[in-house]
Amino acid sequence: MFAPRTTPWPLVALFTAGYLAPYLLPTTVGRLDSGLPVSATQAGAIGSALLLSSAAAGFLLASRVDRVGPRTLARIGLVLAVVGYGGAALSSAVPAVVVGALVGGFGSGTATTVAATGIAAMGVPPREGVRASGSDPHRVTTLGLLCVSALAGVVYLTVPHLGPGHGQPLAAIALTALAVWPLTGRLPVRTTAPQTGQHDDRTPLPHPRSGLVLAATLLCWSLVQNALWGVSGRIGLTQAHLSETTVGAVFAVALGAGLLGVVGAGAVGPRLGLAVPIGTGTALISACIVLSASATDLTTFATGEIAWNLLYPVVLSYVIGLAASLDPRGRWAVLVGSASSLGTAAGPLTGSLLSAQAGFPVMGVALAAGLLVIAVPMTAVARGTGRRPLPVVEIPVEAPAQQHAYDTTAA
Repeated sequence: MFAPRTTPWPLVALFTAGYLAPYLLPTTVGRLDSGLPVSATQAGAIGSALLLSSAAAGFLLASRVDRVGPRTLARIGLVLAVVGYGGAALSSAVPAVVVGALVGGFGSGTATTVAATGIAAMGVPPREGVRASGSDPHRVTTLGLLCVSALAGVVYLTVPHLGPGHGQPLAAIALTALAVWPLTGRLPVRTTAPQTGQHDDRTPLPHPRSGLVLAATLLCWSLVQNALWGVSGRIGLTQAHLSETTVGAVFAVALGAGLLGVVGAGAVGPRLGLAVPIGTGTALISACIVLSASATDLTTFATGEIAWNLLYPVVLSYVIGLAASLDPRGRWAVLVGSASSLGTAAGPLTGSLLSAQAGFPVMGVALAAGLLVIAVPMTAVARGTGRRPLPVVEIPVEAPAQQHAYDTTAA
């Protein structure tokens, strides 16, 4: 698909465009209830609907990328994102904003599906007549996370200075999709099947038990993360009594810490295996959630958010890599990612309801306890995969959906 030893920038760009909406969730939800006649819970529900639409795209399109073609499908997704988010940004009518969020969310999910499928295919070992891509999925994943974190950080620093209203973060997502469009010309019109005779959407999924367990647990894992992320802005504004500018600065620094975490994960690669980063990282994240949710001042709020954002993309990159290692065609990567999006979609509404009923600190304890419970089966899947022979890619490099398939000996 791509020349050896080159970075697949079209896939990185699609990954960035697809993931930007979840990364901007706090400011998007926060500005919906301040810029439109909706309550905080209703704003959370709109955010959840956006992400649910994104997840639906992944489930519907996971096995159809080969059939439709990466270039065509990517362009369809970007058009939907531009039209949906752009329309929602320009409208002040709640129904129009909801429809725009749904259309834009489906576009984001489509872009993410194409990116995840292409990145997972990089882990396919070279065979006679087909040259290796020269890219390892984990490296591309970390690069995509770096790009989306950096872009989201810029938006968080900029939006408070652009005046009130709900449109600015939505417009940022639409403009990103528009900017990515020219790079789609470098995507293939059709993909090559990873193995001869297997270019068939009906080929059974390998490792169904591990895949289903990982999908179910990642759904819950993402729900917990985004239940907090969806209300983090309100925690900073109402419980810690900070200004929007200060909260935005904390988020920008936190996303910067996430960049460092991703760089560290990329440098460490497979040397720690899969189980240690996923299990230990999830346990540490649970502690950060309790700290953030109980914050009543700048120091506690910033510490919790920064530490959490440092760890979150690290664990996510390993989990996405684990999913991709289960199927070199990338179907588990997309399906597990879509399950994650379902959890992400339910997160804002869950966080809004829990915090409204029990308060932010109790919400944090409940979320952390749930996270510790699901860390057990996630770690078990990671340990089992580490003992199982996986595809080997000779050249270490990149990608959001399949990090660990390139080196099974170190796992």
